[in-house]
Amino acid sequence: GPAQADLIMTGPNAYTNWAERTRHYGLWAITLLVLGFLILPILIIVPLSFSSGSFLTFPLPGLSLRWYQEFFSSPVWQLSLRNSLIVASATTVVATALGTLAALGLTRAPLPGQTLLMGLIVSPMVVPLVIVAVGAYFAYAPFGLTGSLLGLTLVHIALAVPFVVITVSATLQGFDPNHARAAASLGASPAVVFVRIILPLILPGVVSGALFAFVTSFDEVVVALFLTGPAERTLPRQMFNGMRENISPVIAAVASLLILLSIVLLTTIELLRRRNERLRGIRAA
Repeated sequence: GPAQADLIMTGPNAYTNWAERTRHYGLWAITLLVLGFLILPILIIVPLSFSSGSFLTFPLPGLSLRWYQEFFSSPVWQLSLRNSLIVASATTVVATALGTLAALGLTRAPLPGQTLLMGLIVSPMVVPLVIVAVGAYFAYAPFGLTGSLLGLTLVHIALAVPFVVITVSATLQGFDPNHARAAASLGASPAVVFVRIILPLILPGVVSGALFAFVTSFDEVVVALFLTGPAERTLPRQMFNGMRENISPVIAAVASLLILLSIVLLTTIELLRRRNERLRGIRAA
């Protein structure tokens, strides 16, 4: 009756509900504060890129697209953008192929010392980039690969492969090998089994790994400082040189474009992750 309802609302249940709501809103508040602490300094760059002034100053003297126009019309910036796209595209293709094959081999065929082998493959993720850059410089110098896009691409492939291996390996955890066995029992060759059975099922992980490989190469600056000359400058290195020599608002415009690119890539990765979860749910059902 009403008395029992009042007792329930004012008894231990009411205190439990109040505590849960407080914890829920408290966690949301802490999350938003941390998110603001991480993102707000980055977002400050966006309005600076629309400044009409010649220096990075607040408040903005006016709004203008002059710095975006300078980026797209400057031969120096366009050369660095072209170099970055060439290196990142080549890195993505090779690292995705090598990382996918490595993930398949490590997942489907247990090997002696597999843990050590996996550790060696992912070691570029934990080794400081300065050490990688110095080692690559001295290793490539006798072969004339310093000051070339080829040498930079080879190092970026080594840096990007671990991301592909980890992403594809995680996708393969939900892969049922009976599908491949069934196709093989019907006479399909290993190449046909991979292209028509395995690859479509692990494609979200492969694409996610490819996107990580692209971002790893496109944003890398430390190795580029050691291995590239003036004609092989990548976009991050050109930004680094610009900040050191002349802090121009065009750097803010380039940074804003990179932020937009990161948002697009992260959104794509999240959509692929959700698609992969749906596929796993369908296979489980």
